[in-house]
Amino acid sequence: MTSSTASSAPRRALDRVDRRILRTLQENGRISNVELARKVGLSPTPCLERVRRLESDGFIRGYAARLDAGRLGMGMLVYVQVTLDRTTTTIFDRFRQAVLGIPEVLECHMVAGGFDYLLKLRVPDMATYRAVLGDRLGKLPGLLQTHSYFVMEEIKDNPAIPIPE
Repeated sequence: MTSSTASSAPRRALDRVDRRILRTLQENGRISNVELARKVGLSPTPCLERVRRLESDGFIRGYAARLDAGRLGMGMLVYVQVTLDRTTTTIFDRFRQAVLGIPEVLECHMVAGGFDYLLKLRVPDMATYRAVLGDRLGKLPGLLQTHSYFVMEEIKDNPAIPIPE
């Protein structure tokens, strides 16, 4: 999945039916086309055409199952603030490429403020995190410092994007 930027703004306006389709698919990506059509008030063929158009226009980037990290032995969630020693295009590019190669990093966001990047990681335990920190994160290009925040309780975990009516 690619990152969202200002240049990835919608190319065309979405109508009410398009937004209903997107909301419904976020709730249940496995819904049949017939059921989706019924929920959004279309017949199956125009509904499928709209879904295909939303896919080809890039509004729908893919479909995935939501997995239980704890049951998979990946119950430790960590956020890491990263500060670089300098902010040049070359360092940003090298950092970006290096982070893409670390499987434990689920998300990486360049941010404005008191540090440069915010990373979200999933690991099984503290020992693994320490190894990832020493073997991979600690060797990121341009790294000046990191601050780690360990999640004690996940209160809300909703990947759905709010879609206005």
